[in-house]
Amino acid sequence: MSKPANRAEDADDITMTPQELHVLSELDSRQYGFLLLHLPANAKKRALVVKAVKYLQFMVVQAHRQERTQNESTGTSNQNGSSGGISIDPKTWVKLGHFHLLLEQYNKALSAYQMFYKLHKETHWMDPTFLYGLGLVYYHFNSFQWAVKAFQQLLYVAPSFQRANEVHLRVGLMFKVTSEIESALKHLQLALVDNSPCTASKNTIKFHIAHLYETQGRVKAAKERYEVLIREKYLENSLKADVYRQLGWLYHCHDILGDKNQRIASAIHCLQKAIEADPYSGQTLYLLGRCYASIGKVHDAFIAYRNSVEKSEGNADTWCSIGVLYQQQNQPMDALQAYICAVQLDKTHSAAWANLGILYESCNQARDAYACYANSNRGHSNTLIEHVVKVGSCKQQPSLPPMGMNPNLTQRINFLQNNLINAPMPSVTSTRRQLLSIEEAWNLPISAEMSSRQQQQNNTQPNRTHSQQFVQKNYGQSGPQGPPPPYPSPGGPVKRFKSDMIEQKSPDQIQQLQQQPSFYMTPQQHQLLQYLQQNSANLTLSQQNMLHQLQNQYRLMQQHQQQVRQQRPAGIGAVQQRTGTGVVSYNSSVQSPQSQTGAKHPINTVIKNFPIGANVSPIRNSVPGTEQTPGTGVPGSNNVDKSQHLHSKFLDNGKDKKKNFSNVQLVQPALAPPVPACQRDISMPLAPTSELLSSNDLDVSEEDLKDLLSQKDLATTLAENLLKHFGSEDIDVKEEESLDNNTLSSGPFSPSNVEQTSAQTVILNDDSKPKTEPSDTNPAQVLVIKSESSWDFENMPNDNHKEIEWDIEMDAKSVLEACRGEGLKGEISNSILSDRGPPPSPPETPQTKLNHQQLLPPTPSVYLDNKKHAFSPQLQEFCLKHPIAVIRGLASALKLDLGLFSTKTLVEANPDHSVEVRTQIQQPSDENWDPQSGRKVWACISHRSHTTIARYAQYQASSFKDSLKEERDKTTGTSYNLSDSDSKDSTGNFVRRKNKNTSTNPNVNSIKTYTPPKMLKFGTNVDLSDERKWRPQLQELMKLPAFARVVSAGNMLSHVGHVILGMNTVQLYMKVPGSRTPGHQENNNFCSININIGPGDCEWFAVPDAYWGAICNLCEKNQINYLHGSWWPVLEDLYNSNIPVYRFLQRPGDLVWVNAGCVHWVQAIGWCNNIAWNVGPLTARQYQLAIERYEWNKLQSFKSIVPMLHLSWNLARNIKVSDPKLFALVKKCLLRTLRQCSMILEFVKHKGVEVKFHGRGKNEASHYCGQCEIEVFNILFIREQEKRHVVHCIDCARKQSPNLEGFVCLEEYSMEELMEVFDNFILHSA
Repeated sequence: MSKPANRAEDADDITMTPQELHVLSELDSRQYGFLLLHLPANAKKRALVVKAVKYLQFMVVQAHRQERTQNESTGTSNQNGSSGGISIDPKTWVKLGHFHLLLEQYNKALSAYQMFYKLHKETHWMDPTFLYGLGLVYYHFNSFQWAVKAFQQLLYVAPSFQRANEVHLRVGLMFKVTSEIESALKHLQLALVDNSPCTASKNTIKFHIAHLYETQGRVKAAKERYEVLIREKYLENSLKADVYRQLGWLYHCHDILGDKNQRIASAIHCLQKAIEADPYSGQTLYLLGRCYASIGKVHDAFIAYRNSVEKSEGNADTWCSIGVLYQQQNQPMDALQAYICAVQLDKTHSAAWANLGILYESCNQARDAYACYANSNRGHSNTLIEHVVKVGSCKQQPSLPPMGMNPNLTQRINFLQNNLINAPMPSVTSTRRQLLSIEEAWNLPISAEMSSRQQQQNNTQPNRTHSQQFVQKNYGQSGPQGPPPPYPSPGGPVKRFKSDMIEQKSPDQIQQLQQQPSFYMTPQQHQLLQYLQQNSANLTLSQQNMLHQLQNQYRLMQQHQQQVRQQRPAGIGAVQQRTGTGVVSYNSSVQSPQSQTGAKHPINTVIKNFPIGANVSPIRNSVPGTEQTPGTGVPGSNNVDKSQHLHSKFLDNGKDKKKNFSNVQLVQPALAPPVPACQRDISMPLAPTSELLSSNDLDVSEEDLKDLLSQKDLATTLAENLLKHFGSEDIDVKEEESLDNNTLSSGPFSPSNVEQTSAQTVILNDDSKPKTEPSDTNPAQVLVIKSESSWDFENMPNDNHKEIEWDIEMDAKSVLEACRGEGLKGEISNSILSDRGPPPSPPETPQTKLNHQQLLPPTPSVYLDNKKHAFSPQLQEFCLKHPIAVIRGLASALKLDLGLFSTKTLVEANPDHSVEVRTQIQQPSDENWDPQSGRKVWACISHRSHTTIARYAQYQASSFKDSLKEERDKTTGTSYNLSDSDSKDSTGNFVRRKNKNTSTNPNVNSIKTYTPPKMLKFGTNVDLSDERKWRPQLQELMKLPAFARVVSAGNMLSHVGHVILGMNTVQLYMKVPGSRTPGHQENNNFCSININIGPGDCEWFAVPDAYWGAICNLCEKNQINYLHGSWWPVLEDLYNSNIPVYRFLQRPGDLVWVNAGCVHWVQAIGWCNNIAWNVGPLTARQYQLAIERYEWNKLQSFKSIVPMLHLSWNLARNIKVSDPKLFALVKKCLLRTLRQCSMILEFVKHKGVEVKFHGRGKNEASHYCGQCEIEVFNILFIREQEKRHVVHCIDCARKQSPNLEGFVCLEEYSMEELMEVFDNFILHSA
């Protein structure tokens, strides 16, 4: 306890001059990445920051001790800090967070930021530097979900934030990691066009954009961008290596880029260039080996793989490809060893397991082959299940789902499984196996040389790029860990393994073992050599001599082994001796000591015996990123004696399957996306909780911290003593809420409360000002940290700024007068809700606990008997009163000719009309299974393509015929396909399961064949807006009542003034059974009309809009973006979260009314067509929900396809409003828009830019920013980009050019016209 006390006393000697305090006042999170305090050039500034932080820490402990002493002497406790009534500005915690962030003390920074959030829960969003710093900390810890939320709030409240490009860059990289490609592209493009200083170069951002195009499959676009990057004069080596590597692999994989010979030559050239730029990249060397192997250059491929292993030994893909080469060269022992390396490094490496199974089956070891195939199957889901059949087991096991595997391998699994049940058990007298069993092979010893050398390379190459470090992080785990996935590990592996090996020794092998030279090393000598090598830095002289002697002996042994190998013919399946090189000798019962240590293969064990002059057939490329080679060169696949098979019945049953096995191809591993060297923090592992909570690096004792954190009113009491010590008397006195517990807030986005240790950092008064006159105590100790920004255009909150009272009762002239001068700085909010309101957020889930009946409410429905009922006002009131409603019998009541929308009529009218197609998995409507993991998930798989009405009509008809055929097959029991009870459609290999999270497979006895998951094609978004093409159809819809029509005066969307496809126009959906419309809310929360044309039914699921926030949270838990993602809710999750779900059938002729904000998802039960469009009833609720979603979309960087600003002004021109709530909402939108236009014009004229009147054409579409996609109303900033004129909002224009040079400013409406519309929009009496 004395040591911290002395330190605190030493703090009295720390002084800070006004100049130093001024430097500290200008430091905040915006300097992160630019002010690098760890550099020697910034040593003085770092010392200053450290001194300030330490001083405050010392003062906290000192002041707390004094307070505790006073309380003990008086017997009282100052719990509310009432002495002097002094409190401290909570913004001080933000400043402390900034200091810790700049010092790269992320755990302390997070703690300080969270303390500020606790004190300012309601207004934390008003400080952009806080949001930026908090986002950076979350980003550092790879907590992407919370980082994105902080950054999104920042961009919403401060669109012109100085580091907006840094925010877009990081958000784009995070979306890239989470595979949200479109969102990643959008943010990276925004970072690219921003000319503000950035920690990443423009070329780096361009590379990420090009790589995203490649990920999307836009090969030519990616290639063009890579080639543009290559032509850059100043391209750093690490980035050049990344570009050349990606370009080379594009050439290798994609036939679209030209002839194969030319492509492969270009690929090899690019990869060699990449190696020149970065010789330490194991991944590039591996790709080069793949290229060589694809054209049969085996020796070159082998050399490249060997070099790759030297650079990144822990890469399972490399070992798998080495195994492929050996297997093609008919060296099964070497192939076995390479594959074992691969699967020990990555137990879910599907390609290695599949190839290993092919190898075993070619050597007539069917049980081992089956085990490997099974693990390959499970490897697709990244989960290994332990209960597969063991060698020697004859229990019946369920057939395995294909789960995305090679279908030929799926057939092999089912074939082997069905025949192994009745196969005899292997015995000692059986024919000698050519290969070790999988269980024995798993225990092959692997030398520790590799891992030790890996560490040495890391230590001697500190400047290696991040891309190599990332590869080692992912693949550099020590292996193997425990038994192989299919087997338990009974007993010690050494004894069992040795006895098994002795049983396999032939007399020639035993004789050869006995003739080993005397200089061969014993296992004990191996162990001693490894120990000495690992501790070479600490050896004595005698130990060093012994190390040299053992190394010489080791080299002699290796030379002798090499001579023995050279004397042997390089024949098929030669058994090769590797004693002492980290691999079990197949010719000796002596086991190397590495089997006991369980480490990795050395480089020169598996790969050093590759035949140099061998040729190999080219590896065929089946899909991008995955290569396959014919298995015809596998030993035993052609010349196999039938007597060597397990059983005659096995052979008889397998005659028809032999062709299938000949079609089974070796699989090259699919390549993971590369990690460029510029991606600095993305792959940084999340710091453990213990690190976040550790206080060992603080200069106070544990006792002091524990005592300090136990106080409730720490901020008030310590601030008073601290400020007295500073000698500052003219301080702001504020009453603040005391802390009601000693656990810091979990922060605005943190998933759970985290106890932090930053409470010892002290509060600084942000509002106090430096004193010019000396203080009585110490003139140099006036510590002032102020939060004012040193940048003029930053939108920082100012407590002293007088808030203008905006009132909808003001006339237009008063509005313009009130905002005069406000736009000169460019601080122009684009929110139409409020300048000082919080960012929009999803609603809280209703707290009412629902019972079982309430979770399954009956669907509101009404049956129409006649036309009079359809046009009654009560029908519209009924629809507006419920979240969703079904109007049954509408078509017959109105005598609608639904045949006009039938597939037959559509084909006759416009057969070549475009149809968007979604390819989906067919499964039951209340289930959503991941075909790879076999678990219920939210992610809804859907792939987009395009066709025509005529072609889709053919597909609809053929699917119906196929269904009839399947129904006939089911009656005979020859197919395993369950059907839906209503439509009799095939649901593939998914069945209704009792367990909600695990799949159930059918009994093996009932299965003859097993088919992959059935895919379907859903024809969606067929545009019927063209009256010239679809006049009869559109005229028929005029029979509907006014509130449900596509166009009517009472429909807001009819006042937009231009077409919004699918909203104020009709769209058609052409469906087969199982076609899914995933969960969503309608665009901008407008109501929706949907009519089923038939002949089949559709099943609907709907949730009231009050629960959309709860569903949004569930999407986040399932790593799916609510707006951008495709999701199908798991019903059990909804019920467990107290969310009610409407569920009903829509029959032909039924109209479904989806009210504003209702969440819904739909699946076709039969073959049917649907038509749908949106409507906007003139109600306050509809307008408010539309505006709220409009702002939420801004926060989420999601484009609002309904231009609410343009729509609001048209409503003011066109309609008379008598509803006070609707009037107030529209008038407020007009007021804020008028104010924004005035401020923008003021700023533009201040910059000397001429404003040209442009006007608006008839039916001209609303304008959106070409960069951020927000609506741009009235004032357009035009700039030419890629030979076209692009509209910009003011914020994006200023990011490219602060003074708007190069932009043309256009005005669509004069201010006089807007003022007139504003003043004439008044509330009318009902």
